[in-house]
Amino acid sequence: MDATTIEIVHGRHNHLIDGAAGMHIWGWEVPLYLFVGGIVAGSTLLLAVRELREGKRPTSAAARLMPFVSMALMSVGMFALLLDLEYPQHLLRFFLTFEPTSPMSWGSWLISAIYPVLAVLGLGALSPSQRTTLKGWLAPVDGLVDTAFAFADEHRKAVVWTAIAMSVGVGIYTGLLLGTMAARPQWNTAVLGPLFLASGISTGAAFLLLLPLDKDEQATFVRWDAIAIAVELALIVVMVLGFATGDAAAKAAGYGILGGEWTHWFWSVVVVGGLLVPLTLAILEMRRHLPLTRIAPILVLVGGYALRSILVAAGQASNLTDLAVNL
Repeated sequence: MDATTIEIVHGRHNHLIDGAAGMHIWGWEVPLYLFVGGIVAGSTLLLAVRELREGKRPTSAAARLMPFVSMALMSVGMFALLLDLEYPQHLLRFFLTFEPTSPMSWGSWLISAIYPVLAVLGLGALSPSQRTTLKGWLAPVDGLVDTAFAFADEHRKAVVWTAIAMSVGVGIYTGLLLGTMAARPQWNTAVLGPLFLASGISTGAAFLLLLPLDKDEQATFVRWDAIAIAVELALIVVMVLGFATGDAAAKAAGYGILGGEWTHWFWSVVVVGGLLVPLTLAILEMRRHLPLTRIAPILVLVGGYALRSILVAAGQASNLTDLAVNL
């Protein structure tokens, strides 16, 4: 075997993984899927935790209907993911088998399981008038609807706790999906799962704050949104410090947001516009009792989507081939 043959064998074996070509694998569909999944996880977690703390079910019509809105949002994300698949006809295979060592397998089953949990959570939150309206729409199966209402009411606390567990799982999974891919050095950090969960909570709170909530609900979610943003900022600092103060491999892995193509977008749109400005507005609102504006929630949502888009793009640009060259 001559040197030329050895060099060819040693070269990249998959043009979709090695080098810059990998940037074209995931487009807008995956960031949208991760973004929507974060909103669903965050809003569900906040509503469930508030119900446990307050000892009462949601009071505003918007909060009562949010579980059903979450089901629609998750379906939008799933459709975006379907568009991204090279072979959409193989999607069913994810739900016909379970691989304990595969994060994608866990994610597919987790996302499937959250639908019935959201449905039962929403049924139990409906007011008497909303229940009457729903029964009118589903008159041919009103007996089945009554059974569903009875189950949702009887097992309300267990359903709420299940919703909390499921939403935490979905929120972490959106980051774990990327973080377990060792072939992309920038994603291969333990911070990504908690970061996406915190971001999901903040974007979930922001989405809720755009709805017509009661004053108590609004005040609670503004406060919790500020806490989630502060945690998200702290996790970003940890991630950035890990890249900046690490060895040459860590610096190369984080180059995309620390001097690379996405640096300005990351720090301006995500950190400043999507986190620092909304956090400042939230603190002013809480301390000076200023009326809520839609500016802060919109900025949080824009920043949350930008975070996922930038990390997905920058992560795909980082690869083991370039890392070896930089070392």
